[in-house]
Amino acid sequence: MDRGPLPSPAEPGLPHAVLGLRDRPVGVRIRLRRDHPRGAGGRDRRHRPGAGPGEQQRVKAELTQSVRALAGGVSAFVPCHNEEGNVEAVVRGLLTTLGALGVPFEVVVVDDGSTDRTAEVVRRLAQQDRRVRLVQHPRNIGYGAALRTGFASARYPWVFFTDGDGQFDPRDFVRLVPHTASADLVVGYRARRQDPPHRRLFGWLWNVLVRLWFGVRVRDVDCAFKLLRREVVRGLPLRSTGAFVSTELLCRAAGRGARIVEVPVPHHPRRWGRQSGGRPDVVLRAFWELWKLRAELRGRV
Repeated sequence: MDRGPLPSPAEPGLPHAVLGLRDRPVGVRIRLRRDHPRGAGGRDRRHRPGAGPGEQQRVKAELTQSVRALAGGVSAFVPCHNEEGNVEAVVRGLLTTLGALGVPFEVVVVDDGSTDRTAEVVRRLAQQDRRVRLVQHPRNIGYGAALRTGFASARYPWVFFTDGDGQFDPRDFVRLVPHTASADLVVGYRARRQDPPHRRLFGWLWNVLVRLWFGVRVRDVDCAFKLLRREVVRGLPLRSTGAFVSTELLCRAAGRGARIVEVPVPHHPRRWGRQSGGRPDVVLRAFWELWKLRAELRGRV
């Protein structure tokens, strides 16, 4: 189904807050700094889309500067497990969106031991477009292993990843672009999460724990829509092979003083296949890994 035209960087609901991070391994305090200046009475003097030629020029200049930050290239990768019904639309969306930016790029699909036709679909796409690559695990190792393979496979200075389940529109990548000139990680958060109630509840509890234990006040640590500098992730000792990896990435990056920007992105219901992230064994393992990371980082204080 068509979701409408490519969103403009001047749309309402685009990035509105920058997080400043101190270099501390535990209890990283994050100070919220709003992008919009405040006027009398403490009200935000927010820029409104379509406010006039001056506003349009400002937006154009910001976007041009941000695209320049990506000039070295973008490696986009898509972790997949049994996503034959979703992966083609995700890959084609990335090809279209990244192609419109005019920077070098690649789209890497990490197939984590799928037993369906996921690899076959991606091979066909790779034959049609040389910018598409397939990397396969011989068996299902886990989501964290797929992300780590994606990071290791990246050839360009900026790395973007999103899941192959189609719950994010690849065209929303443009929402991340305006902050690349001033951030190390640009991370999405699901503005309206389209998941079952039990998964939303778990997500809320998880974010609360991450804030309390690590001081990382990111709204949606597990949102699979992130753009980051390759040099940042290459220097992190990521160990998780499971669902915990996205949280581990942010906690370790925050502890090293990375500059993180949050961006609201639309979230869509899954249209094909089944989710596996909410299984009890996956959840329990994630909590255990969270506890281990806390113990590890506290031991360094």
